[in-house]
Amino acid sequence: MQQQSRQPELVEGSLPVFVFPTELVFYADEQTSHKQVLTLYNPYEFALKFKVLCTAPNKYTVVDATGAVKPQCCVDIVIRHKDVRACHYGVYDKFRLQVSEQSQRKALGRKEVMATLRPSAAQDLPSPRPQEEERRMKEQLADSVFFEQTAFQTESRSASGGPSLLTVLLGLVCMTALMLPTLGDQESTVPVYLHLSVNKKLVAAYVLGLLTMVILRT
Repeated sequence: MQQQSRQPELVEGSLPVFVFPTELVFYADEQTSHKQVLTLYNPYEFALKFKVLCTAPNKYTVVDATGAVKPQCCVDIVIRHKDVRACHYGVYDKFRLQVSEQSQRKALGRKEVMATLRPSAAQDLPSPRPQEEERRMKEQLADSVFFEQTAFQTESRSASGGPSLLTVLLGLVCMTALMLPTLGDQESTVPVYLHLSVNKKLVAAYVLGLLTMVILRT
């Protein structure tokens, strides 16, 4: 009798997770290194959904921190270091990638990836990590607490790339108001109901100035 093949029962936390690389190194003096890519592989016959957690979420932005990977496919997860300061040199943070089946909520497997910021790639010699540094790193990460927050949501191109649509529209309205003729202007061909008083134009100029400050800060 031919035995019917079926997918083995998956135990929570036992599924191997394949991620490359296993360590992220950011260099303060290299702008290109502030953006790193983690690749999550799915060698299985079923789809996986994933979630990215971090011990220091305020220091990083994760593009597509949640998502899904089709069977026998892979997905790239972009991680940006957004707090490059000297006080973070040599500090080890951890990212945790949790995977589960599409229809399940329990985590079938997890993989942790270390991340650190260093001053310069030129000073980063390929020497073995000293035992004292190894011990300090393990102590630092022993009781790691992982967080997820709004910083992990997909980057909004409209929010991070410039002012909001409402701000732009309001600015255009103020500019249009300033270009309309002043009340009492007899030579204008614009209908009288579109003529504005001096006070209204002053208000439009004030609002436009505030909007300009907002746009410059975004």
